[in-house]
Amino acid sequence: MSTVVEGMRRFVGLLAAGAPAPGLMVLRAMLFYIREYPQQVHHPKEDRYLFTPLRDRTDEFDHVLTELEFQHAQGDVRLRNIEHALTRYELKRAPALRELRAMVDAYAEFYADHRCMEETLILPAARRLLTEENWVEIDAAFGANRDPFDGVKLEDDLGKLFSMIVKTIPETES
Repeated sequence: MSTVVEGMRRFVGLLAAGAPAPGLMVLRAMLFYIREYPQQVHHPKEDRYLFTPLRDRTDEFDHVLTELEFQHAQGDVRLRNIEHALTRYELKRAPALRELRAMVDAYAEFYADHRCMEETLILPAARRLLTEENWVEIDAAFGANRDPFDGVKLEDDLGKLFSMIVKTIPETES
């Protein structure tokens, strides 16, 4: 996920610099990946299998969990706004680039802050407070990212999309 978010930043940076960049469909693929995997697969499981058991054990982190759940919802709104800004860029080009870049940069900061909160506060608390049974459920839930409509592993398809995205974005110039 961090790689894709950084790829979005590099992509709009290339556009702003007037440098050669892959087609805009690559940025759309990045947005699709971020919406489908974290927003549709990862966050709901986090809410159900990590946050709920942690709340059952203590109220010490309720304010943090509430904020993270709010951020999960806000992430989807922010991504939709980036998609709209990308469409405006496709139609207007240069006049719309500043807004697109600002939204991508703001999302990257938002994501970094969100991840930091999870990694520095919630995961250590979960390691300390959750039971072995909780962890068995967490492992089972996060290992079963299946598309309910066709039985194919959604995670595999998203993994292929991720690989395509990473291969398409040019390396940062040193």
